[in-house]
Amino acid sequence: MKRDLTSGSITRNIWHLSIPMIIGNLLQNTFSFVDMIFVGRLGPDAIAAVAMSGIMLSMIFTVAIGISMGTVALVARYTGARKMDAIENVTIQSLWLGIIGSLLIGWIGYYFAEAILKLLGASPEVVSRGVPYIRISFFGSFTMFFSVALGAALRGVGDAITPTKMLAGSTVLNIALDPLLIFGIWRFPELGIAGSAWATVITRGIGTLYLFRKCSNGRGFFTLRLRHAQFDWLTMKAILKIGVFGSVQAILRNLSGVVLMRIVAIYGTTTVAAYGIGMRLQFMIMMPGFGIGNAVATLVGQNLGAGKPDRAERTAKIATGWGWLIMTVGGIGYILFAEPLIRIFNTDPEVVRQGMLYLRVTAGAIGLIGISIILSRAFNGAGDTLSPMTITGIALFLLRIPLALGGARLWHVFGLFLGIAGSTFLQAMIMIFWFHKGHWKHKEIG
Repeated sequence: MKRDLTSGSITRNIWHLSIPMIIGNLLQNTFSFVDMIFVGRLGPDAIAAVAMSGIMLSMIFTVAIGISMGTVALVARYTGARKMDAIENVTIQSLWLGIIGSLLIGWIGYYFAEAILKLLGASPEVVSRGVPYIRISFFGSFTMFFSVALGAALRGVGDAITPTKMLAGSTVLNIALDPLLIFGIWRFPELGIAGSAWATVITRGIGTLYLFRKCSNGRGFFTLRLRHAQFDWLTMKAILKIGVFGSVQAILRNLSGVVLMRIVAIYGTTTVAAYGIGMRLQFMIMMPGFGIGNAVATLVGQNLGAGKPDRAERTAKIATGWGWLIMTVGGIGYILFAEPLIRIFNTDPEVVRQGMLYLRVTAGAIGLIGISIILSRAFNGAGDTLSPMTITGIALFLLRIPLALGGARLWHVFGLFLGIAGSTFLQAMIMIFWFHKGHWKHKEIG
């Protein structure tokens, strides 16, 4: 039974979509975590090869994020307007964009993998292991693009269950394939870290076939028909017009992260370790915010498509309240249990002390991170990706980095962490201000 997300209880609709999306986010993290566990058994060179390769692989995710945002915004809007043929067309065009993107990225990965790893300072051993890993991953990038495009279309129509089932099955299969292909267990070849890349490509490929089947069997929220698979440049342009700012936003976050890590590194390896652990713990508590935010993108888009901008606004407000509450409770937990949480990762006394300092200084702002995430996704769902990109750029480069530097000069590590927390507060305030301006409710897309 298809649920009408433009009527009924707003809170129930939020949780109807949010819960499977939160689970999906956790599964995606498990996907990467399992890979690193098995690769870690191959030694430091293997870990370094995968870590450095991750910088190149972020290219795939950055492009895929843009296609996903454009697809969700358009599909959600057309779902609210009950334009089913337009939903099918947007999905098909996002798949064409995935083909184009994977061909381009596959070419880059094949010909420039070695040069880029050397540019990053990789040792000869890391290069020899990393090049096959990158080439396989980039060769199979079409599985990432297809699964992201189909998952975005399903979320846009309000089906969060099917993509989550795909992620669950892919994660279990990846856990099974990783040791077989990495270590050559039973009759499988011993491929080292290249086996990890093949396991990921294979499992994502199987997951993509599952999504294709669900989207084309005539029993889902919409039906894909191959006879309609023609190019529609105007729709592709509409997807890219929305998605490009989402991709730029991801690039800005990565760049600011590099700059901030360079600032943290001034205070030595211990501070870097403490900061890294704190960031990982903080990212874990952000999972509910991402899940609720992705649900809001769909709900806002559908309500705007149905001509209900006031309901779209109420939905975003209620969801933001829930996200703030859940993440604030998590932040309080970090304050109370900072020491045992840090010790899970490292028991060095100085790392523990600085890690506790990071958690306790920034914990009060975790709820505000939830506000920024959810309102940003609300803008995205309305098709306004320029606003969150601009606000994010201002918050990261004109607020966070200067405040972190200024705080560090005054109060050293404490001031550095305080500057990070302060910029989080200011970013949330800007998001709230722009949300209440209401321009996003009148965004024309498609």
